[in-house]
Amino acid sequence: MPRIRCHYTDCVFVDDGYCSAAAVEIDPDTGCTTYSPIDDANKDEDWEEEQEEEWEEEADDDDDNWLEEDEEEY
Repeated sequence: MPRIRCHYTDCVFVDDGYCSAAAVEIDPDTGCTTYSPIDDANKDEDWEEEQEEEWEEEADDDDDNWLEEDEEEY
C-alpha cells in the first residue's frame, strides 16, 4: 500500500507526516477532500491566554525588580 505524504499540520488523519486515512480523495482544483481539521482549536486559544497571563506576571515581576534596584542605589 502506498504512503501519502501530507503537508497539512492540523488534519486528524496526519500521522508523522503521512496520511493515515483508509481512503483518500484528491481533487485537482481544491486539493485533498479527505482533509478533516482537528477540533482542538479552542485548546490553542486557551493556551494563548495562559501564556499571555504568564507573560504579564513576569513583566510585573520585572518591574518590581527594577524598583528594588533603584531604591538600593540611593
